[in-house]
Amino acid sequence: MKAKEKESLKNKNAAELQDLLAKAKEKKFNLLFKHSTTPLSNPLEIRVVRREIALLNTLIHQKGQSK
Repeated sequence: MKAKEKESLKNKNAAELQDLLAKAKEKKFNLLFKHSTTPLSNPLEIRVVRREIALLNTLIHQKGQSK
């Protein structure tokens, strides 16, 4: 994820971050499901999505503590 994308995520509110987190978790599930049946063309995409989920969780946690 690029720095500009991270900065734009920091400007979002908690509800928007929760929506993005749900979408990312669904994407991860779909990638893992596809990967278990047939190999993905780019298996590193799973790592990228996992790290995106971690970033979203971190930002949500930070927003919760700042209030």
